[in-house]
Amino acid sequence: MSEESLGFTGATAIGLGGMIGGGVFAVLGVVASIAGAAAWLAFLAASLVSMCAAYAYLKLNRINDRNGGSVTQLETYLDDTDYAGMVGWTLLLGYVGSIAMYAYAFGGFGVKLLPSLGLGESVLHPLLSVLAVAFFVGLNVLGARATGSSEKVLVTLKVVILLGIGLWGLYYGSTKNALQFGFSNVATTGFVTAVAVSFVSFQGWQLLLYDQERIENVEKNLPRAVSVSIVGAILVDCIVAVLVTSLVKTSVIQAHPEIAVARAVEPFLGQLGFTFVAVAALFSTGSAINGTLFSAAHFTKGMLDDGLAPDQLGDADASGAPTRTVLVLGAAAAAFAAYGSLNAITSFGSLAFVVVFGTVCALALTERDHEEMNPLPPAAGFLGCLAAFPLILYHLWVAERGTFVTVVVLAVAVVSIEVLYFKRETLLAEADAVADRVESAVEN
Repeated sequence: MSEESLGFTGATAIGLGGMIGGGVFAVLGVVASIAGAAAWLAFLAASLVSMCAAYAYLKLNRINDRNGGSVTQLETYLDDTDYAGMVGWTLLLGYVGSIAMYAYAFGGFGVKLLPSLGLGESVLHPLLSVLAVAFFVGLNVLGARATGSSEKVLVTLKVVILLGIGLWGLYYGSTKNALQFGFSNVATTGFVTAVAVSFVSFQGWQLLLYDQERIENVEKNLPRAVSVSIVGAILVDCIVAVLVTSLVKTSVIQAHPEIAVARAVEPFLGQLGFTFVAVAALFSTGSAINGTLFSAAHFTKGMLDDGLAPDQLGDADASGAPTRTVLVLGAAAAAFAAYGSLNAITSFGSLAFVVVFGTVCALALTERDHEEMNPLPPAAGFLGCLAAFPLILYHLWVAERGTFVTVVVLAVAVVSIEVLYFKRETLLAEADAVADRVESAVEN
């Protein structure tokens, strides 16, 4: 595994790579089916909330001597490992959801490119999604990951391709008077719901917080890389969102949201354009699976090292990503990709990141008197996350009632397990005290 240091461009490429893969090739179709032509505005609004969360993370890093993500900051400022561990588990579920989201999109594009081999789409799609996760689990077990240099090349190609196709498509749409911007859709429940659901596409920058030791001149390059990667992602997402909602019928987007981008190029590039974008999507979502799986495994290793996760999940002393951790994360993501819908997966991922980012923004507000901390960005981020949570649940209730029930049951189960794990000593002590009082009452 390469330990290549990261400069500003390399760090920016890693942050931008995950967000483009998620926003354009996975989330866009879902957001467009909810907000219609206002999808680009939904992405823009979600990115602003994400920027506020990024501000909170970066400032908390500056104020104390411990550089890291949400778990590190909660441990530092609250001195509460139990609460930090619960947030860490929630974040880990968000990463599992993200990997499943990329894998689902990978399977969707793969179905359109590969022969069916006598299998129906209902079988081939989940099979390809699972195989994609299995392949990158194997790479991570072997210690493979993208270096800063390779990531720069891959991300540059993705940006050039998407901007080129997007601008070409916008020109084509303008000649046909087909461009739509959806300003009339902003004052609707669908629009604000789309903002909440699109939140998961703007979390890739957070991976840089776990790579700080590799970033050169980190105090200068990390904030710049985070800011530029978010701005770059929203630029690409907005252009492609306008293209998709202007040139693809809503019914087509709703039927196959995962391949909406490839459908958008058919009017001016034909089947060749569809194939070209689909191939690019396979590489993009594949690299996103690989990078997120790697980062999630190392994040889990840090939790194991701090005693915030059970030893059964992996070996904290392993060299590189613990094999058992990679296998567990991969299996969970593969199962989610195989049995969940894209709507459910994106909503689940957004819920997890809304909770974590909102928590960090709230933490930043406790440091509002510090000269480094302007309270307005974390306040805006916290309010945005607070509003997003019920909106995502509302969307699931309206769009997929069965998925809503599944997500709620899963969330309750996860929170219950977290409480039982982190508060087990307290709960056992209280249970013993109750047993003693009952025994004493019986004897008397």
